[in-house]
Amino acid sequence: MQYHHDGYVGRNPRIRNAEGTGLNRSAELPETMDVLIVGAGPAGIVQAAQLTEYPEVHTRIIEARPQRLAAGRADGLFPRSCETFQAFEFYDEIAHEAAHMREMSFWGPHPENPAEIARGARADDPPAYVSEFPILTVNQARVIDYFAERAENGPARISINYGVEFLDLVVHETGEYPVQVRINDEHGIERTVRAKYVVGCDGARSKVRSCIDVEVVTDPADQAWAVIDMLANTDFPDFRTRSGIQSDKDGSILLIPREGGFLTRFYVSLETPNDENRARIRATTAEEAIARANRILHPYSVDVREVTWFSIYEVRHSVAQSFDDVAAKNDPSLNPRVFIAGDACHTHSAKAGQGMNVSIQDGWNLSWKLGQVLTGRSDESLLKTYNEERQDVAQKLIDYDKEWSAMMSRSPEEMEGPHEIVDFFVNTANFPGGFDTRYEQSSLTGGTDHQKLAEGFPVGMRFKSAQVSRVCDTTTVHLGHHFRADGRWRLYAFADESGQEVAALADWLEHSADSPITAYTAEGQDIDSVFDAKVIYQQDYHDVDINKVPRRFLPKVGQAQIMDWEKVYTAIGHQDIFTERGIDRAGALVVVRPDMYVAQVLPLAARAELAEFFAQNMASPKVPEFS
Repeated sequence: MQYHHDGYVGRNPRIRNAEGTGLNRSAELPETMDVLIVGAGPAGIVQAAQLTEYPEVHTRIIEARPQRLAAGRADGLFPRSCETFQAFEFYDEIAHEAAHMREMSFWGPHPENPAEIARGARADDPPAYVSEFPILTVNQARVIDYFAERAENGPARISINYGVEFLDLVVHETGEYPVQVRINDEHGIERTVRAKYVVGCDGARSKVRSCIDVEVVTDPADQAWAVIDMLANTDFPDFRTRSGIQSDKDGSILLIPREGGFLTRFYVSLETPNDENRARIRATTAEEAIARANRILHPYSVDVREVTWFSIYEVRHSVAQSFDDVAAKNDPSLNPRVFIAGDACHTHSAKAGQGMNVSIQDGWNLSWKLGQVLTGRSDESLLKTYNEERQDVAQKLIDYDKEWSAMMSRSPEEMEGPHEIVDFFVNTANFPGGFDTRYEQSSLTGGTDHQKLAEGFPVGMRFKSAQVSRVCDTTTVHLGHHFRADGRWRLYAFADESGQEVAALADWLEHSADSPITAYTAEGQDIDSVFDAKVIYQQDYHDVDINKVPRRFLPKVGQAQIMDWEKVYTAIGHQDIFTERGIDRAGALVVVRPDMYVAQVLPLAARAELAEFFAQNMASPKVPEFS
């Protein structure tokens, strides 16, 4: 973690100085604001955590609940979410309190005595090729807590207004704050407020979505499950290992170890819902679900000492056909004003563990774009890319979840054997891990003409980290772990063997009028305030003279204008990033978006192409005007 660049900090460095709207932020919801986020679940709270990095943007987040979520709901966190926590600087803290998955076991009827279950197979969880990050399980409430702390301690001081109910909205064609929103405030008083943009993160029954007439395609429910969070004793040997358990005749269990060392979640399959049995299924008690679980677990048993949360849900797959108020109108002259994210866009089974994970990525994708537009760094047409990028992800999520949940629900006689589900689990692990998303070419994502220069960083996919040596202190670090969710673009310059080409690039970036750094950094701002440029040399760190590194990679930053030493890296001999990521020894420039997706791969000498790329998505800077 880096700090002191604005002067000595003798307190908790995670509480940063208030700026902009954070200086005079009132507790009451004001009459006007730039962004109103409706719903403080994962999709909404990550936006607050990102937009706190844009203190000149007046952002508010409201939540109908009277206080923070305490228990229940989602719990599984896949590696892409862990990467995101790293970028928001709380991965270490949440990982310390979470349960870590290392293996998944698959149980089915014993081949010689089908009335009993037996372990049929095991698989790495996640498979080693997926990520250096593990799968974690921790209460969704704690995820929200960490993002909320980041939002409140950031420059804009964004906190949640609890007990505020969204009623409806109307989008007007003119006005500085064209979205008129009706709410019941925390005192139960009906009020009208106005915003430039509204984001509905208000769940599967989203009122915001209803106000903008977005069509939702929904499959009828074909599965029902009881969810039990419990403290229990058992002789089942894999009680602290993620397990899929299929019995001969009594259904199946998905077992998820939870945080704290003692808490465990069971998803227990119930009858297939229909009009005749739906009321009975919904009336299933915790005791009935536990009894069913014990029949499935035979010859093992579970003695539940406390139920900490219990719910019944029916699996319905639904996906919104557009994620904003103008996407379905096919009118290129219109720019969106109202968006939806998270469960307001897509619902599915809980067994793939994707709800919270995909919702977080929805929110991150949109929020940095709102920040770019509202600070004048980009034209408002940039906001159209949110629907273009995330609606496709949602549809692929539904397709994957249908296949996975159907496989988990199949009876043993319908399976070819334990290997069938294990093979599917291993071969598709990149998708639930969060790493199969690939954004198509657009104003934010370039073409693949130069992909061969850095084959391990596919354009449109997330930047996959690898280990390097940091020259200043010789520390071995993951290059991607230095990425911060601060709204900046990243320029990773992988140096040529002699270092001459990367030096010429650095000189051009710093001094040329055509350089995006020169063109889009406002006067008086730090040279790395919009573009964070790093260099990775091929040599061992002993062979790099830091005094000969171009000054662009050692910028002076902050109020104190102190040199930043932590942008210069080298390859590691036994884990050479150039080899591991297929980077050409002639060098390459990898451009990464503020949400950690690779936007472009270019030769080090591709000045015009770099300038043209940013001309598509950036605007001349304006000096921040705080309000």
